Order: sequence, then C-alpha cells, then structure tokens
Amino acid sequence: MSEEAAFVALKGVQLEYRLGKERTLALADATLSLARGEFVAVVGPSGCGKSTLMKLVTGLLPPTGGVVEVRGAAVVRPIKGVGMAFQNPTLMPWRSTRDNVLLPLEVVEPHKRNFRRDRAAYIQRAERLLDSVGLAGFADKYPWQLSGGMQQRSNLCRALIHEPELLMLDEPFGALDAFTREELWGVMQALWLEKRFTAILVTHDLREAVFLADTIYVMSRRPGRIVMARKVDVPRPRTLAGTFDPHFVSIVHELRDRIHQEHGA
Repeated sequence: MSEEAAFVALKGVQLEYRLGKERTLALADATLSLARGEFVAVVGPSGCGKSTLMKLVTGLLPPTGGVVEVRGAAVVRPIKGVGMAFQNPTLMPWRSTRDNVLLPLEVVEPHKRNFRRDRAAYIQRAERLLDSVGLAGFADKYPWQLSGGMQQRSNLCRALIHEPELLMLDEPFGALDAFTREELWGVMQALWLEKRFTAILVTHDLREAVFLADTIYVMSRRPGRIVMARKVDVPRPRTLAGTFDPHFVSIVHELRDRIHQEHGA
C-alpha cells in the first residue's frame, strides 16, 4: 500500500515507559499501515504491546520515537471519530440499553449540540442498530437484565452509534464463552460488511483474527515489533463452518508457529 493510501500508519514507532530511573521499552520500531475501510488484527505473545499500540493510534499515549499518523496527519492528541470496545462492556447500570447506546451522541460533536433537537431521530438510529445485532425488544432493559453476550452486543452498538471512521477493538469477546464469542464474530463481520469502517482488533484468539481480518499483524515479544503481516485470502462473508477448511486452518497454524518462535526467541 502506498503511504498516500494509508488511513492509519505507524512509522518506526517506539514507546518507552519511564518511572523514576527505571525505563521499560514497550515498543521498538513498530511499523504498519491500514487502508481506509480495512479490518486488521494484531496478535502476539502476552505483554508484547498490542494494547499499547492501540493507545498510540488513538492519541492516548504519545510515542517516544517514530510517527503515528491518522488521515495523513501526525497524532499529537486524542483523535476524534473513534469508536472503542473493550473486553468488559462497561455499560452504565442505571441507564437502559437504548440510553447506553445513545451516550456517545450526548458527548461527541456535532451530535452533542444537536442531541436534544434530534433526539427522536437518534433514538431511531440506536434502535435500528440494536435490531441489527439481534437486540430488538431489549432497548428498555438494563445491563443487569442482559446476558454477557447481549451486553457486548450493546457495547458494539455504542461504539458504532456515532458512525466512527475508526473502530478500536481490544479483546472485545475475550470474556465470553466459546459459543457466544463465535456468534459475535458473525455479528461483527455483518456490521463491518454493512458500514465498512476501518477497524483494528487486538486478540489472543487466532481463529477470531482469521475470521474477521483482512490483514493480521504478528508482534514480537517485548519490546514489540511487527514481525509478520499476513493477508487473509479467505473470501467473505466467512462462516463458522469455513473455520475448519484446510486453508483457514493452515493460516491459523502459520500464525501460531510464528508466535511460538517469538516465545522461544
């Protein structure tokens, strides 16, 4: 991909944590790029800096070396137009499912200034989004009345309600049981096929990465570097049955072997 085409780019990025006289190099020479509308996954050994990389992209952490760019501009502060979903849904227990989903529209411009005037239209948007992830009829329920999978579906809706250009997914299905997790892969794929946002997924689940991503980046053990970029040449839409196809399985094994190399390096 040409640099001009990159929607997100990390160029030789380094991050060093400093606590008094102690210094820890978390990332060293991390380089990758994403086209607009691309879905990428980042995998690697525990503690390699995957979540740190996400904080750098969103501007929550400044790099100590190299450059992070989004939309062709260097990231020097927290960027706008980002949706985020984490392993724990962090829904507000006193708000209904609908009101939890609406929350970004109450705090993100230009929606914030228009929220009271356009509330009815925003409610319709939230309910359409909830319907699309199988939560029709649950808009008035509270988080404690929903299963873990339902809470994470609500969380994805909240991350997408303001139609972000960039969606950051940090182990969003990691706390769920295997059946619910696999079901939500299909939900996530359907949302991406419909809306074509740019997405970065951090995950330890290699099947999840291959199911969802266009490109998978493998990180080394700390200090983290990008040591492999694997295009996923599996047609979409992908199915759970397809995860047992020999080619799909071979990609998973290829990624696992590369990560094991990092453990033994």
